[in-house]
Amino acid sequence: MSDLSFVAFVLSLASSAAIHFGDLPDPSGARSEPNLEGAAQMIDILVLLEEKTRGNLSLEERQVLEQVLYELRMRFIEASGGGKRIIEP
Repeated sequence: MSDLSFVAFVLSLASSAAIHFGDLPDPSGARSEPNLEGAAQMIDILVLLEEKTRGNLSLEERQVLEQVLYELRMRFIEASGGGKRIIEP
């Protein structure tokens, strides 16, 4: 059995979110329609993980978790239509 690091765990949750966004194929190789509710749930799980591990992570682990959360939140805004410009050039 391989050792699962915290960073690998965070990245696996991020991959699940990417599948829900429709950015990656699912494990069977099929691409599915975006599931924003599923993506939001993965983000919520990562937020919970961040809250529960606060003060107990190495610098690298904390930085990876923060970066993953930032990227997923921005992707969620984009996917839900919140990234549109107010004034088009």
